[in-house]
Amino acid sequence: MKAIVIHAPRDLRIDECTVGTPGPDQVAVAIKAGGICGSDLHYYQHGGFGSIRLKEPMILGHEVSGEITALGENVPDLQIGQLVAVSPSRPCNACEYCLRGQQHYCMNMRFYGSAMPFPHIQGAFRQAIVADASQCIPADGLTAGQAAMAEPLAVCLHAVKHAGNLLGKTVLVTGCGPIGVLTVLAARRAGATTIIATDLTDFTLSKASEAGADHVINIGTNADALAPFNAGKGRIDVHFECSGAQAALTTGVTALRPGGTLIQVGLGGDMPAPMHALTTKEITLKGSFRFHEEFTTAVQLMQRGLIDVAPLITHTVPFANALAAFELAADRSQTMKAQIAF
Repeated sequence: MKAIVIHAPRDLRIDECTVGTPGPDQVAVAIKAGGICGSDLHYYQHGGFGSIRLKEPMILGHEVSGEITALGENVPDLQIGQLVAVSPSRPCNACEYCLRGQQHYCMNMRFYGSAMPFPHIQGAFRQAIVADASQCIPADGLTAGQAAMAEPLAVCLHAVKHAGNLLGKTVLVTGCGPIGVLTVLAARRAGATTIIATDLTDFTLSKASEAGADHVINIGTNADALAPFNAGKGRIDVHFECSGAQAALTTGVTALRPGGTLIQVGLGGDMPAPMHALTTKEITLKGSFRFHEEFTTAVQLMQRGLIDVAPLITHTVPFANALAAFELAADRSQTMKAQIAF
């Protein structure tokens, strides 16, 4: 079997890998689609992000779906040939956080394609994989590409959950990559009345508009366009910061009303925060990281037609052309979500 392996910055290869046989409570999955995430791009372009660096070759990828090809013992609810969305999150279910129902904080998390621990956790961009049955959510009625969007959608559902009641609220989303646009969709589904989206490229903003954002603002060419939402002490109820950029964080804090909520979703490394404004406006600041139970919800929302992710999949590239797929994924002038067809 072959896999997409990052060896060093800009050194992406298709290498051979081994695939075992499923044991008890496991299944074998032939991967059909995989989406290139921002973290995959950071490994490809820079060899990591923040303090997380590659120390050995690593298979990339954690946004995947595929068809079950074999069942281990004690797997009564899945079938051979069934399309499943594969969650990359494999908590130990034994540490103090797992036992509290906070699996996304797991002390021994095995998250596909992560260089956080060493040895690294190998990813899911391979032709076949053995997964725990609990990772595999039936995706009947979806395409493989749609099913592979369950992971980024789950990230956004987790962020929206952190925000609390959004019914009738005015929401700002800064950063309109896939996570930002999916947050627009999730916030609208949660009842947000007015959604403002900002970014630096017109293409990504056009996708935010298609997703239902009421106001889209190119903050690079029209830096003052948020001024009406800064009136008084601010007009925004909830700010989802999805870019990981310090300037976007500061902009959002200015626009937040007193008592508003800032959800930091984007990871761009450590950055200064306007603590005076956060304090005097009594803004609630929450981080949002990964997900757990939201993965199943993401699949179900797509299956029921309540959230449509298909318009976000702008490019699908054959496995053999993986390098071209990564180059496309980095081009925000034309790409929202680039996927690899396995």
